[in-house]
Order: sequence, then structure tokens, then C-alpha cells
Amino acid sequence: MSLTSTETADSRIITVNADRIDAAMAIQFKEDMRNQTDGSPARVILDLSSVSFIDSSGLGAIVASMKQLGEGRRLDLAGLTPMVEKVFRLTRMDTVFRLFATLNEALEDNPN
Repeated sequence: MSLTSTETADSRIITVNADRIDAAMAIQFKEDMRNQTDGSPARVILDLSSVSFIDSSGLGAIVASMKQLGEGRRLDLAGLTPMVEKVFRLTRMDTVFRLFATLNEALEDNPN
């Protein structure tokens, strides 16, 4: 699993450089997310624009990553492909995460 990150004034952007998040990589994803978000700003944006497939293990890994951020921090999701967005909507995870069509839309939405 390859994650890269950049930081803006108030957010850390973590980009998933893989086409799938599934059972085979869920544990590594959680560990990589923990490393990437340690000491990050309160807002983390996960750029999923390269991800075309996610299964329940991948979804669970993203939820676990959100929970490990702790109180007062949040994980927003950007760039969901139609199939990945469908998984989030079918599982009602769109009520847990803020979903943005593009990374730029997520960056323009500054709630602070």
C-alpha cells in the first residue's frame, strides 16, 4: 500500500496510490494511515481518486483510521470514483464521512 501526504495550512492530504483497498491490504492501510496522521492537523483529507474498488475490509480500515484520529480531529474523503462512492452510500457511511467529488472541492470547503 502506498500513501503519500502533503500538508496545507490547516489540513493534511493523504493520497492513496493504489487502485483498491481490500482485505489483502486493509491492515497495512491502517498502519500506514496511523503513521501518516500522527501529529497531523485536525483535518485529514483522504484522496481516493485512484481507488476503483473497495470491499468491507477496506471500508473498515478507513473507519478505523477515522477513529484512531481521536476527539477533535476528522477525516474527510475526496475524489471517490462512482463504484467507491456507491459502497459508501449503500453502507450509509456517507452519513459518517464528508464526501467531496474532488480534492479541490474538499480544499475549498474550510469549515474553520
